[in-house]
Amino acid sequence: MLAVSAGVSIPDDEIILTAIRAQGAGGQHVNKSSTAIHLRFDIRASSLPEFYQQRLLAFNHHLITSDGVVIIKAQEYRSQELNREAALARLVALIQDATRFQKARKATAPSKNAKRKRLDSKNRRGETKTLRGKVNY
Repeated sequence: MLAVSAGVSIPDDEIILTAIRAQGAGGQHVNKSSTAIHLRFDIRASSLPEFYQQRLLAFNHHLITSDGVVIIKAQEYRSQELNREAALARLVALIQDATRFQKARKATAPSKNAKRKRLDSKNRRGETKTLRGKVNY
């Protein structure tokens, strides 16, 4: 079971983990061993609560396909176990990001005192600049 939050977890059989060969340079090790992990998670077929499914399907993210499948490729470590843990951690982070609520922004306006101070300082700067002009004798 993969714990997403206190009351929500994903059974292991809903997550498909496949070992593949990693891309990029690395010499003999990368050419011979399948250390990268390819994770697939079908949102619609999962046992996640309806709220989580709706938020994930509406979430615009490059890891979620139009069919509602999360595809994560982890290949940053040389070990298959570490890549597996990294892929699962990225899945949990994606689900938590999708279900996080944004605080509503409250519109604010500067106070009368703040406006007055700003205008006074502008006038003071203007007076200083006029004093920098040519001096007539």
